Amino acid sequence: SVLSYGRLVARAVLGGLSQTDSRDYSLVTASCGFGKDFRKGILKKGMCYGDDACFVARHRSADVLGVADGVGGWRDYGVDPSQFSGTLMRTCERLVKEGRFVPSNPVGILTAGYCELLQNKVPLLGSSTACIVVLDRTSHRLHTANLGDSGFLVVRGGEVVHRSDEQQHYFNTPFQLSIAPPEAEGVVLSDSPDAADSTSFDVQLGDIILTATDGLFDNMPDYMILQELKKLKNSNYESIQQTARSIAEQAHELAYDPTYMSPFAQFACDNGLNVRGGKPDDITVLLSIVAEYTD
Repeated sequence: SVLSYGRLVARAVLGGLSQTDSRDYSLVTASCGFGKDFRKGILKKGMCYGDDACFVARHRSADVLGVADGVGGWRDYGVDPSQFSGTLMRTCERLVKEGRFVPSNPVGILTAGYCELLQNKVPLLGSSTACIVVLDRTSHRLHTANLGDSGFLVVRGGEVVHRSDEQQHYFNTPFQLSIAPPEAEGVVLSDSPDAADSTSFDVQLGDIILTATDGLFDNMPDYMILQELKKLKNSNYESIQQTARSIAEQAHELAYDPTYMSPFAQFACDNGLNVRGGKPDDITVLLSIVAEYTD
């Protein structure tokens, strides 16, 4: 009858609701990196490896990660490229800790951080790529914004299930946020935070999220990264830190191998350049595991 069918539907719906995971999720995150011109473990101000910068911030509603890669060409103009990337990441971190963000809108974090830099009383010159990753604790959704050629991987069951898209104007020239001196405005590449590639998707307990600058992705293809991630024993911080270090060390070693056909060299060949070897660069790796939230 219609009545008994209604009861069956109600039971099915209630059964489905009871199986919904009501636990809050969080990220257990470790970082490691190398500045191109610095020994491992020597950080510049804040979380900076060379001209790269990163942050890991926790708020009651979300966990937020960020990486940025300062554009080294500014050094030719007497500008320290790490100042822009480092200040951008520190500003984004403070906005998150103050709760001045919406978890589903990581572009908003990037926009607010960049606007603060533009309004600085002391002019800050430079350019940087940026990638922001936000885990909404209650909805179990990951929201991302990636501008340029830094990025992230989400690994589940030993396979890459999500990957950021790289944004390049042309070979070796990524999208970037910039602040140029008045005489160079219109000449220096400058993209809007709104140009960032944005994604949102559900994550599961045990998912691995690797967020990194191009120093990693230019030197290690996905299959090598996955091999390293197999060494991850559990979601303990120590295990994650050891694996992050292993990945960063391998990328650093490959970067200085002149005979290695790196992803960067392959991309160069695809663009008509005869290139071989790794790409010496700053390397920043944030390695996270989705776990059950604990205070």
